[in-house]
Amino acid sequence: MKYQGVLKKMNTEYSDTIEYYLEMGDDFLNINQLLDRKVEIQFENYQCLSCGKQKKIFRQGFCYDCFYEQPSAGDWIMKPELSKAHLGIEDRDLEYEKAVQLKPHIVYLALSSEIKVGVTRKTQVPTRWIDQGASKALSILEVPNRYLAGIAEVALKAYVSDKTSWQKMLKNDIFDGDLNLKKEELVQYLPEEVHPYILDASENILDLNYPVNQYPTKIKSLNIIKADSYEGVLKGVKGQYLIFEDGTVFNVRNNEGLVVSLNL
Repeated sequence: MKYQGVLKKMNTEYSDTIEYYLEMGDDFLNINQLLDRKVEIQFENYQCLSCGKQKKIFRQGFCYDCFYEQPSAGDWIMKPELSKAHLGIEDRDLEYEKAVQLKPHIVYLALSSEIKVGVTRKTQVPTRWIDQGASKALSILEVPNRYLAGIAEVALKAYVSDKTSWQKMLKNDIFDGDLNLKKEELVQYLPEEVHPYILDASENILDLNYPVNQYPTKIKSLNIIKADSYEGVLKGVKGQYLIFEDGTVFNVRNNEGLVVSLNL
């Protein structure tokens, strides 16, 4: 059976084992049901997620022009400490920035390869952790805006990483760290402005389990544009990656804006 559509990040549903769904045109595919089946991916074209034109994708599913115009691609997305909506200062679209930045945000610790610190909107819990392939996660702060989350993250980055080793995450080569203990160690380094927002010790660690039947020992990252097509047996899904039997992995989110065909 053949499906075609423009790639967007997979939708997820938290349960005992994470459920993954991929939108392909008018169809929603439950990716969990494709495990141990042969899947062919064929590159067809580009389609910018903003303007919808067949223009080469630059970043985050946007063509070059849209990437530098869309408020959802502002620098404050990757660097929350640059948020200014709380000051009434516009970056690209103040109303959009207020709608996103002036909402409760969570600063968290996650275990995806080693312990890392990160920031997400409260409404994105646990989606953000799933997208990163975290095996465990713990909320440590709940602040009223993105700026406060950003300055807290910057302070903690001096003592714990803010990056995930995606190769280790996909191999399930994970450091077994104690998130509550790490939180106790890090609290002293938080800026005074965020001290009132520290969550108490009753906050539970969330365990996340992924639909993976076989983890790779060696990893080959699939560039579907260069390869044009790829066929393999799907063995798992973790983060936003499809994991195949031969060790090939395909990052769906990094390929947003590509029009592909899936043959099942």
